[in-house]
Amino acid sequence: MKTNIIIAFGLFFVVGCSSTKDITKGNFSKSEVELISNADNDKPMRVYKITNKKDSLILRTRSSYIKPNPHNKLQQKFIKRLYATVRDSLSLGVGIAAPQVGVLKNIIWVQRFDKESLPFEVYLNPKIIEYSEKKQTVREGCLSIPNRTDTLNSRSYTIKIEYDTQDAIHKTETIEGFTAVIFQHEIDHLNGILYLDHLNRELNQQ
Repeated sequence: MKTNIIIAFGLFFVVGCSSTKDITKGNFSKSEVELISNADNDKPMRVYKITNKKDSLILRTRSSYIKPNPHNKLQQKFIKRLYATVRDSLSLGVGIAAPQVGVLKNIIWVQRFDKESLPFEVYLNPKIIEYSEKKQTVREGCLSIPNRTDTLNSRSYTIKIEYDTQDAIHKTETIEGFTAVIFQHEIDHLNGILYLDHLNRELNQQ
């Protein structure tokens, strides 16, 4: 009888620990959980700036894959808070990437200027798989680079991307024009790249 009680307790302990770990396993680190959980879903998060040394280190770090899970409350909370951040009156951006709020996961929001009503849409694990040789000239700014905009000539006019939806559906899509620039800008963030890197490369080639 005593042995059975010990075994039962052991099984409960293992199951209990597993359910706790599942909240973050394969998704968010402990520090990221704290960042995401410190306010309600509709509250913007702090945007990291290159003018802050610690922020800059995060912005220069490559993000990692995130398994789409519409039933993961923490994942859904973060997606909502990331949207609240890009739409906040202090930001009002046309796109944002998770590293810009200190979360190193492959998630971006992009405003679709190529669609009716110009909706914002979220993309998980986006990757550019084709770039057109045709380029476009566009003036870019960044929420993480305060008080500055610059003209770039090296953004592809058309790109082909693959990504996951929140419902774990894998898709591919071809995008062009200004919306393609936003995707290139935000996916760069997931790889620790800022638009200034492209600008410096252009200047060095002159």
